[in-house]
Parts: sequence; structure tokens; C-alpha cells
Amino acid sequence: MNVHTDFEILYRLLISFGIGTAIGLEREYRSKAAGLRTMIMICLGSTIFTQLSISLGGSNPDRIAASIVSGIGFLGAGVIFKDGLSVSGITTATTIWITAALGMAVGVGEYFRLCLTDGTRREPTKYRSMEIMNLKKTSYKKFAGYVLAITGSAT
Repeated sequence: MNVHTDFEILYRLLISFGIGTAIGLEREYRSKAAGLRTMIMICLGSTIFTQLSISLGGSNPDRIAASIVSGIGFLGAGVIFKDGLSVSGITTATTIWITAALGMAVGVGEYFRLCLTDGTRREPTKYRSMEIMNLKKTSYKKFAGYVLAITGSAT
């Protein structure tokens, strides 16, 4: 590997760490299950496995990536509980799933588009990207709302 490739991998891991941290901090702030460490590990793990899938996959690099989706689905199913007529853990499962998806997007190199698009459109939305740039002037709670708006998770 050359130095450029190593720095690209490190850059992707740092972005993945930042995304996992932002989502995890919001979960910790609301005292929810699957908090900071869990979200960081899910996001970093999916990024690493995606990069390995591209490196080791040969002619079929999507095999490891497909296994990430299955494994995260199993993990998400483990946090959903039914008690009588109430069901809890759906939001936690969704957050785990979307965190893994974001980590996979970073692993493929789609991290810039990730920050400029919302969950429904493929083109950049100027309004959201301008709001994200102004985060330094906002409170933490507002920041967590923007992260959730980008990822598409429910608050």
C-alpha cells in the first residue's frame, strides 16, 4: 500500500468515528440503550468490513458487505422487545441499522455525499448543508437534531 491509500483509509476511519460519536452522543444525551461506545463500534466496524470487502472481494466485493447487513439486522432484532401490547426498542434497532449503513457509505468513500444529502434525495440540499456549517453557533441539542435529520432516524 502506498501512503496516499493509507491516509485515505485513516481519513475514512476518522469520519466514521465522528459519525458514530455524533449519533452515540445523542443516544447518551437521551439516556437510551446502545449509546456512545456501541454506535462508535458499529460505525467503525461496518466501515472496516466494507473496506476489507473492497480489498479482498476480488470479482465479488459485495459478499462481505451483504454479511454486514445480515449481522446488523440480527443485532437490531436483539434489542426489540414485546411486552403485552407494547413494543420497545424499534428506534434503537433503527439507529443501529442506519449507523451501520452510514459506516458502510463511508467505507466505500461516499462520505461527502453523506453530509450533503438527506435520506430521500440524491442531490445536495443547500439548506441543510448551510445549517450544518452553522453548527458552531448552535447548542448540542440542536446539533443532535441535525445529525438525526441527516441519518433519517426518529427523534
